[in-house]
Amino acid sequence: MIVESAKIDTPVFRLIGEEADKLGMECYVIGGFVRDLFLRRESKDIDIVVVGSGIELARAVAKALGRHSHLSVFKTYGTAQVTKGDIELEFVGARKESYRKESRNPIVEDGTLEDDQNRRDFTINAMAICLNADRYGELLDPFDGLNDMENCIIRTPLDPDITFSDDPLRMMRGIRFASQLGFYLNLSTFEAIERNKERIHIITKERIADELNKIMLSRRPSVGWTLLDKTGLLPLIFPELAALKGVETKDGRGHKDIFNHTLQVLDYVAAKSDNLWLRWAALLHDIGKPRSKKWEPGTGWTFRNHNYLGAKQIPGIFARMKLPQNEKMKYVQKMVDLHMRPINLIEDTVTDSAIRRLLFEAGDDIEDLMLLCDADITSKNAEKVRKYRENYQLVRQKMHEIEEKDRIRNFQPPVHGEEIMQLLHLPPCQAVGELKAAIKDAILDGIIPNEYEPAKAYLMQLAKEKGIII
Repeated sequence: MIVESAKIDTPVFRLIGEEADKLGMECYVIGGFVRDLFLRRESKDIDIVVVGSGIELARAVAKALGRHSHLSVFKTYGTAQVTKGDIELEFVGARKESYRKESRNPIVEDGTLEDDQNRRDFTINAMAICLNADRYGELLDPFDGLNDMENCIIRTPLDPDITFSDDPLRMMRGIRFASQLGFYLNLSTFEAIERNKERIHIITKERIADELNKIMLSRRPSVGWTLLDKTGLLPLIFPELAALKGVETKDGRGHKDIFNHTLQVLDYVAAKSDNLWLRWAALLHDIGKPRSKKWEPGTGWTFRNHNYLGAKQIPGIFARMKLPQNEKMKYVQKMVDLHMRPINLIEDTVTDSAIRRLLFEAGDDIEDLMLLCDADITSKNAEKVRKYRENYQLVRQKMHEIEEKDRIRNFQPPVHGEEIMQLLHLPPCQAVGELKAAIKDAILDGIIPNEYEPAKAYLMQLAKEKGIII
């Protein structure tokens, strides 16, 4: 089969083929680029496999591309990268691989194109298109990957038990592709993941986190998390999330399955926002419920303070899973901590002070928080959902009015710590922090406006009351 596509018949691919012909080498574009070509997806993942030295061909291509091209050679791995502008090409020699049981790092030998296709993870990633002039555009698809794409199937080229045992990260990749592409794991692939799931323990947390982030950025992340659960990988890589599964019943009363609810919330957020860390907040918003679950006679199942308990868990989860230990983690922690607050603001009796405090604590992330709260309404009762969403709109209106009036979001008290020390002739001490906090609370409680002169006057009044000045 000859592939006829503007994405293949390009000056760069023609140049690569010409340089390969000069060196007497077979060369092919392979893997993700070919897959995405047929799926009509944009792809910057351009891998060139060479029957011979990938480094030698990369050097020739970089030279032919001329000025502003850049060559990076990785001799240890037998690979090279050529970049020019937005073009990024990865070159590798065709190879065959063998594995030791305790490692996913293969023993590599030079091989044929067939050897190279045999070592690929899935049939849809094993297709190659020839770039040599006499066979330009010829598709080599020994495992019928094209047919698998037409049928939306994820399948390994060879025995899936060997494929996954050799490199257990491929189990995560298969689930990630199913989530990203909307494909299905075929039965033999699915069952092989179940059988080999314990092998995931030899994979580094960083590699697992990378695959999880790609699942999280897919159109419907719940697909990936559901497959992680059904294959048995979930409790091995994310026990806190697996603990959300199941329904307990007492005196004929049960609670909702928190895992299923969580995935509904996640998909709702994913449909509205590409923010990866808001999606993580959606996944983790109820992570504290197993620890807070309690049966209370006359009330039923309760999950008091689950937001607070969940927020305390976030740093440990992020550290163990090698997710960022920075502002992104703090953002997720804040979203988890605050996600129950807006629901308490829907009553007519809610004070301006309560809304000011939420605006202050959420800061610029208030709209993200409100989106998470909208997503958290997963009742099967359509009228209940409608009522909650209308109430949230009222909360948003109250927030807008108070923000317009008081400029609370991200504010700092108008009188700063250094000025407090100067005005009251105080050294750095606990009293300075207490006075600054009192001014902040007075503004949030509506006692004084968020302005300099009233704040300064309030400071001097406090200082007199505390005997700091006479």
